[in-house]
Amino acid sequence: MVYFQVSRVGFNCGIDKKECNRYPDGCTECIKAQFVKFGFDVSQNIRINVIDSEEKRNQMFRDLIWQKFLDVLNIKHILLMTKDTGLPIVDYPISGAGVDVGFLTGFIQANITFSESGKASKGSTTQVLNHKFYEFQYETFNILLKNDNLIRLCLVLDRKASNSLKKLVSEFLNDYETRYQEKLQKLIKIGVLEFDDTIDFIIDTFNIKLVFPMVLTHTVLPNVLESINKNHIQKAIIDFAKEILASRQVFFINNLLNKVQKIVDIDASIILYEIYQLLISKVIIPTNIETAANEIKKFHELRATRIANNELISPIIANENAVNELKGKANTMSEEEAKKLMETFIKKGETAERALAYKEAQKEYEKALYLATGFDFKLDIGRISFMVLELDKKIKNIELDYVLGAGEKAEKKKDYINAINNFKQALKIIEFYGNESKIKKMEKRIIGLQKHV
Repeated sequence: MVYFQVSRVGFNCGIDKKECNRYPDGCTECIKAQFVKFGFDVSQNIRINVIDSEEKRNQMFRDLIWQKFLDVLNIKHILLMTKDTGLPIVDYPISGAGVDVGFLTGFIQANITFSESGKASKGSTTQVLNHKFYEFQYETFNILLKNDNLIRLCLVLDRKASNSLKKLVSEFLNDYETRYQEKLQKLIKIGVLEFDDTIDFIIDTFNIKLVFPMVLTHTVLPNVLESINKNHIQKAIIDFAKEILASRQVFFINNLLNKVQKIVDIDASIILYEIYQLLISKVIIPTNIETAANEIKKFHELRATRIANNELISPIIANENAVNELKGKANTMSEEEAKKLMETFIKKGETAERALAYKEAQKEYEKALYLATGFDFKLDIGRISFMVLELDKKIKNIELDYVLGAGEKAEKKKDYINAINNFKQALKIIEFYGNESKIKKMEKRIIGLQKHV
C-alpha cells in the first residue's frame, strides 16, 4: 500500500453560509466527515481555514504562485549528495553562477563538521536546530543545506531562503528518498550512480520551469481561446509574447511580466497568476535551455542567409558601414565633388520621399547633411535641415495615426491593456511636439482606461 499526504487542498462544501445552521462552528467537523466519506485518513491535527470570498481565494492563489516565483528566482544551483560521504548525486545549475562543485562539497563538509563539534567561528555558520537546516555564506552566495536519512540537499541562493522554500526542501527530501529508495540503496551498496532521470522530479518540485525559456503553442483549443479573449490580462500577455517572438525565438516570464506591468499599473502577482494559468492550459510552453539555444542558433543562421541573399536597390544603403565610408571619402574630396555628391543624396531622398519610402529618404538626407556641415555649406545646411525636420514630422504623424487607430480598435474590443499601450506611444509622439492641450487630453484618456483594468 502506498500512503499519500495531500496539502493545499481546497474544498467547496456547496452550501450557502446564510442557509447553514452549523456555520461557522461546525464547519471543521462537517468537512472532516465529508473527507472520511471520500476515503481520506483525517488526523486530529488537521488544519482547516475558512476563506469566505472569491477575492480572498484568488488572492491566496496569487500569493502562493508569486512566492513560488520569488523562490525559484532565488535558486542558482541545486546540488544533491549522499549524506555520509558528500558524493554528488545530482548537480543541476540553474543560472551561470559558476559554482565549483568540488570546492563547494568540501566547504560544506568542513562547515557541518565544525558546526556539529561546536568549533565553528562565530557568525560563519548558523545551524537551525529545530528544523535541522544549515545556513552559511559561500563566496557571494547564501547556502541552504538540509540532511535526510540518506541524502543531503544543498541550494545555492542569491538571498537567504524564505520559510516557504525551507518547507519545500523538507517535503522534497522526504519525497525523493521515498520515490528513489531503490536507486539510493544501489548507490550506497555498490556505487551505482544513475540519477539523471530524477532531474525532472527536481524541476517539478522546485518549479524550475518558471525560469525556463518559453514559447507559445501553435494550436489553442476553441474553449481556451474563448476564455483568453474574455480575459483582457491574458489577451495582453499573449499579444506581448507574440511581439517578443517576432524578433526572438523564446521569451522569459520575468521579461514578459515587466513588459505588461510597464503598460498598466497592475500588481505583478496578478499578472503572474494569469501567466501561470496560461502555463497550466499549455498556451505558454516551457522549453529547456539546450533546445532554446539550438533554436536561437538556427534562427540567427537563417537570418544571416536571408540578409546575404537580399538585393537592395541602393548599394550605399545596402552597406552597413555607409556613413564610415562616406567619412573616409570626404577627407579626400574637393568642395566641388562634395557639392555634387550632396545633391545626389538629396535627389535620392526626394525620390524616396515621393515613393513614401520615408526611412530611405531620411538616410539620404542625413548623408547630405553630413557633407553640408563638414564642408560648411551654410545655405545648404539650413535647406537640408528643414527637409529633415519636415520629413520627421511626416514619419511621426504616420506613427501617431497608426497607434491612435490601433488604440481605438483595442478600446472598442474592450482590450484595455493594448489600448493603453498604444495610447502611451501616442502620448510620447504628442509630447515631442509639445502640444499641451493634446497631451492633457491623451493623459486623461489613459487614466480613464486604467480604471477598467
